[in-house]
Amino acid sequence: MEQLLTMITTLQQQVNTMLLQQQGSKVEVARPQVFSGRMEEVSTFINAAHLYIRMKMAKEAAATQVAWVLSYVQGGVAEAWKDNLLDKLAKGESEVESTEQLFTKIRDDFGETSEEERKIEQLRTVEQGGRTCNEYVQEFKKVTRGSGVVTKP
Repeated sequence: MEQLLTMITTLQQQVNTMLLQQQGSKVEVARPQVFSGRMEEVSTFINAAHLYIRMKMAKEAAATQVAWVLSYVQGGVAEAWKDNLLDKLAKGESEVESTEQLFTKIRDDFGETSEEERKIEQLRTVEQGGRTCNEYVQEFKKVTRGSGVVTKP
């Protein structure tokens, strides 16, 4: 009898484990904020969506994951971008088949330019204004770092 009870307990644990695996994680995970296409939102949106998918949607089909991410792309220029991508997906003309490809496309289309390009643009526009010469030089040196511009001491 004791053996039978042990077997029943073991089977119940196995069933519970299987049910949990089918339902996804019970851990609460924040959903991403709606992405409107603003450059400063790109990394935060991708990181939040990636984490949610990993924790809650890992077993879902890639197409379902892509559709879920696109449901958070709303408003602004991102809405038109999403509509164009959905048209291409419907016609089978899109290269986006996974969330990683989608995230790469979002980064490419909405993300910041490279660090070097951003620094060079800052160099073009840096002004002394009301700062002292020393403050201006320090700002110039700060912007120069990472710009690819080589300075001589």
